[in-house]
Amino acid sequence: MKYRKIKTQAYNLHVIKTSKFKTITVEVCFKSKLDKEEITYRNLLINTLCEACNKYKTKREMSIATEELYELSYQATNYISGAYNVMCFDITFLNDKYTEDGNFEASLDFLCEILFMPLIESSYASTRFNNKNFELSYNLLEENIKTIKENPTLYSKMRLLEIMAPNSIHSYRSCGYLEDLKNVTSAKLYDYYLKMLKSDILDIFVIGDITESRVKKAITERFKIHTLKKKSESHFVSMKRTRLLPKKVVEKMDLSQSQLALGYKLDKTNDFEKRYVMNVLSYILGGGPDSKLFKEVRENNSLCYSITSRSMPLNNALYITAGISANDFKKAVSLIKKNVKSMEKGEFESDDIMKAKVTYMNSIKELEDNPQNLLSMYTGMEYLGSDDISNRIKKISKVTKKDVMRLASKLHLDVIYLLKGACNED
Repeated sequence: MKYRKIKTQAYNLHVIKTSKFKTITVEVCFKSKLDKEEITYRNLLINTLCEACNKYKTKREMSIATEELYELSYQATNYISGAYNVMCFDITFLNDKYTEDGNFEASLDFLCEILFMPLIESSYASTRFNNKNFELSYNLLEENIKTIKENPTLYSKMRLLEIMAPNSIHSYRSCGYLEDLKNVTSAKLYDYYLKMLKSDILDIFVIGDITESRVKKAITERFKIHTLKKKSESHFVSMKRTRLLPKKVVEKMDLSQSQLALGYKLDKTNDFEKRYVMNVLSYILGGGPDSKLFKEVRENNSLCYSITSRSMPLNNALYITAGISANDFKKAVSLIKKNVKSMEKGEFESDDIMKAKVTYMNSIKELEDNPQNLLSMYTGMEYLGSDDISNRIKKISKVTKKDVMRLASKLHLDVIYLLKGACNED
């Protein structure tokens, strides 16, 4: 595998040459500083652009076009990455070797139709996205936002972050907000689209068995973006200081079981701790059926249906979620706190460290087996300054028990949140 980053005034082109896949994947990422109102705009924009374009005016026409391109697949995502909002458009298609000459360029043309030739309407007053397609995209996003509560685990995590860091970027919901959506019109969205093209940081990733010269020529001819590239800042942004005593919040919902979430903030962590030690700590604490929390809270005490911990290195935080009976709330919290404290005391085995490292190393090695996972790795290298595969393996192998204990001592419980199921009430 060979990687090259080609810098231009308007964007960075990342070429990952590998003969491992029969397909070629192209990902175009637009990145902007995180703004609460713009989250909704960006979610609505990816829906609208992927719904139709000037050449393919309906979803059916777009589907036919993908079939003619040998079952090309496309998707768009919008996600929060620390201090930034990243919007990505992906296409995956068969290499010319398995189709016909020019399929690479034809597939790029399809992507560019979506990105740069949207279906719009003009009047003397304004230019806007096609109203029919805008309404379809609007209704889809509205439904997605409304149904967030149908996923109690996700909803409880969102509420936890909103309580831990209210009115900050840490609390922003990646799906967007109904109150912001109500203010968006097709004309306003089109104006935002033009702004995005002019002001976002742009990165283009291409992975597959293809020459750098061909990629560079095809991208240069099609991406006629002439704005000056902005300097990217760090995605990492720590939460403010923790409370002296954790805040307890209980909310009710019509659920068959309750969702418990504990939010921990970390103090003064270094880069190695954020990227590597935190992964090991989280895995030992609540990363699977061999974890301390699973054994103690679920198996030995039968206090939860499920339990897991997840690290948030970009926010310098860690959270624990569990499905419980509300009657077991106090017992479950007490036992979780006890097990977190035991990490600081070193009450875990060297074998636990080794299992965590092996799991991490295996997941890193598996990145090479999937083009989308590889792209995630290279976007991480570009946006987060992440290490490549070999350096990740070297650094994770250096994590010691003392490192984990030291990091555990920096964990400060900030919020205890219970989404109480109505069926669990006493």
